[in-house]
Amino acid sequence: MKSGIHPEYKEVLFYDHGAEFGILTRSTIQTKETMKWKDGKEYPVVRVEISSESHPFYTGKQKIVDTAGRVEKFRQKYGMKSPDAETK
Repeated sequence: MKSGIHPEYKEVLFYDHGAEFGILTRSTIQTKETMKWKDGKEYPVVRVEISSESHPFYTGKQKIVDTAGRVEKFRQKYGMKSPDAETK
């Protein structure tokens, strides 16, 4: 590899403040903020809004959306016929 053309690859903490959950991994992302981790060392931190601890799919609090009903409401509102209605 050529020297001087690659970004610095270092340990970075990705932290979900809402769930108070963090993941320590390696990344090339640049950040100015640092945070002390469980091992007592300080690492650059990237704050994320959603992680596996707060995402509805992983927590089991997922809402099921009736997409077929929404599509029909849209078609009724804007006067479009469904493909099934045209064949009848």
